Amino acid sequence: MSMFMDLPTGRVLVTGALGQIGTELVEALRQKHGHEAVIATDIREAEGCQILNVMDKKGIKKLMFEEQITEVYHLAALLSATGEKNPKLCWDINVTGLENVIAAAKENNARVFSPSSIAVFGPDCPKNAPQITPLNPTTVYGKTKVVGEELAVTSGIDMRGIRYPGLISYKAPAGGGTTDYAVEIFHSALEDGHYECFVREDTKLPMMYMDDAIRATIELMNIPFEDLSDSRGGYNISGCSFTAGELVRSIQRHLPEFTCTFKPDIRQKYADSWPEEIVDVVAKEEWGWKPRFNLDKIVDEMISNLKK
Repeated sequence: MSMFMDLPTGRVLVTGALGQIGTELVEALRQKHGHEAVIATDIREAEGCQILNVMDKKGIKKLMFEEQITEVYHLAALLSATGEKNPKLCWDINVTGLENVIAAAKENNARVFSPSSIAVFGPDCPKNAPQITPLNPTTVYGKTKVVGEELAVTSGIDMRGIRYPGLISYKAPAGGGTTDYAVEIFHSALEDGHYECFVREDTKLPMMYMDDAIRATIELMNIPFEDLSDSRGGYNISGCSFTAGELVRSIQRHLPEFTCTFKPDIRQKYADSWPEEIVDVVAKEEWGWKPRFNLDKIVDEMISNLKK
């Protein structure tokens, strides 16, 4: 007997819907559930998106009750580079905001997807990061994601997450993370023919094309709760790992005149504390995860779509 009833795929709430992930996830969820069944929310105003502040505990409960929400994709967060500039705000939004969503989900018997990140890893993690390893991040953002993973397992609700690598997308701008260079570089390559990168040329990090990330999110939420282990708080998933220099050279296949200089800033320190590769054997075994995009395929897709 499952700890949770099999919930009907009813009404869906997305917080932080105007962010890098939300922009594409809302689109995919509306294709799956129907346009009217997916309620997109953010603190900014936009067409087809309601205003909702995750710090407004009563507002979240009211919206979830009135809309009869059975599934929440909680994406509202401050990312690593932005979060370090305002640690208290980062903690409030990422932890208190999540607690508010969990409280409302409990009252409405709703399932929750809350993303984690490779930022949960610290300098003591092996360069090939296993699923189970000490989590001692150096950033406040990373610490908030460790708390989120713990809450997923202890909250008493059906709650799941993925440790997203750096995400690469052409549909929405990057949102203030340490891996933003892997998105910004394409815009600069096409517009200016040059990019000044804020990490070293040999900086190697796990990355993922957004199509893979969205597919992984929906695939994970389709798996019966009883088939998942405590790793559900934040599954390692691998896309592909590459250095900033390798990214430049792959772009030069399309744009031979493109140049890049490297001028590391404070974000280099955050990048150095993260692993180079992600070991995702648990996600593969428990819910069949498999990436579809390697470096050259990501670059081909980004250049082709941005040119349009």
